[in-house]
Amino acid sequence: MLEVMSAAPGYRNRAADGTYVPRPEERPITKFERRGERLGHGVWDLKFEKVD
Repeated sequence: MLEVMSAAPGYRNRAADGTYVPRPEERPITKFERRGERLGHGVWDLKFEKVD
């Protein structure tokens, strides 16, 4: 998804290094996310903004 969004015209990655952002405080942790973390899976957040 990072590769697709990075190549999408009209969008800019909000991460300073162009990869992932820390989990935003306004986003609640989901049941799916908790389960994934419990199973040892990584969780990464993307944050893009629309630009003109």
